[in-house]
Amino acid sequence: MDNNTLYKIQNAHLQHEKWKELSFDKRQKYLLQLSNLLRAKKEELGVIITQDMHKPISQAIAEIEKCAGLCEYYAKIGNVLQIEKIKTESEISEVHHDSMGVILGIMPWNYPFWQVLRFAIPTLLAGNAVVMKHASNCTNSGNAIQKLLEEAGFPKDLFQHLEIGHTEVENCIANPLIKGVSITGSEEAGRKIASLAGQNLKKCVLELGGNDAFIVLEDADLEKAAIAAAQARLQNCGQTCVAGKRFIIHKKIYDDFLNLMVNAFQKYSPKDAMDSTTTFAGMAREDLAQELEKQYTVAIENGAEIILPLLRIDQQSFQPGLLKMNENNPIADQELFGPLAMVFLANDNLDALRIANNTSFGLANAVFTQDKDMAIYFANNLESGSVAINQVFKSDVRLPFSGRKNSGFGTELSERAVLEFTSTKTIVGGF
Repeated sequence: MDNNTLYKIQNAHLQHEKWKELSFDKRQKYLLQLSNLLRAKKEELGVIITQDMHKPISQAIAEIEKCAGLCEYYAKIGNVLQIEKIKTESEISEVHHDSMGVILGIMPWNYPFWQVLRFAIPTLLAGNAVVMKHASNCTNSGNAIQKLLEEAGFPKDLFQHLEIGHTEVENCIANPLIKGVSITGSEEAGRKIASLAGQNLKKCVLELGGNDAFIVLEDADLEKAAIAAAQARLQNCGQTCVAGKRFIIHKKIYDDFLNLMVNAFQKYSPKDAMDSTTTFAGMAREDLAQELEKQYTVAIENGAEIILPLLRIDQQSFQPGLLKMNENNPIADQELFGPLAMVFLANDNLDALRIANNTSFGLANAVFTQDKDMAIYFANNLESGSVAINQVFKSDVRLPFSGRKNSGFGTELSERAVLEFTSTKTIVGGF
């Protein structure tokens, strides 16, 4: 580890020793100041996001607004860290929630502000310090976030952006001052970080990839579902962990729905990301576009049929594609991180559920049906951390967010996230 990184971690540790002594409500005041600052600077911060990873400027500004709402939410929640008194035979019988220390965050490029603050804000509110390694193409976003927290009054060095490579990440995890690690990223990256955390006996939270099912049953509102399908797949140019990726359609409405879905997809065409009217732009990097193209080719070579071709417009942009998939296709259980959707034909409702669960991932599925009992049946039996009924899934700061299977573990968002990086201490006895 280079001396600069070590120095930053040591400074974060020193700040934690002071920060943890502040009361919960005093820490919350900084969050409210940050929320106000985010709203005041949303346009200029949105430009940074778009420049870093080419998200349409309107969506980048919306991301900042969502971050402001997150900060405001945590600024107003009750003290989830308050001492719990439990009646036992002992005079003193209490449960305390102590901060852990310096927590390392390894953050992705697809939501450069939201993903960072989603992890960092409840972690800081719990009394911890944070050091964060951002994606290599989001250095400007990472530096801007650190500057924002300092402008909002947070103590200098309490939150620090580390501009480091993968080797230094390994050294950070091994550093005894790092007490936990949270990563949002690919399954491959999650496995490596979890292994390193395990070797060093460090707590970790993993928010990994998804291969989420978007299920349309025979009694669904097809027009509503088709519009939602395009939005679910193509939001952020398909570069979203919880984006709909596998569209599982009941055979009785397959043809009708597919026609509507094709029409909805054809309305999306890449435009200038800096134009405020643009809703769909290019991918974040050229290498990501190349990887998506490779997956598209492999899928076709192994039996997938083209419904809409994935047409390359330029180095980073595509006209969205649709493939009718065979279940034994090797791409069927891979995450497609871009504007390409997979369509599956289901013989009946049970077959749709089987196909949906036939994946190693389990993040956020969706089901469209007007039968309330059937919707609840699917919600109870889908193997995912979240289920949306008759709507596109979107994370909500008030609700816990987590994955199952290869989509990771640990909780982000909601009041529960504040407890993720705390140590539970039981105190018993008397005089």
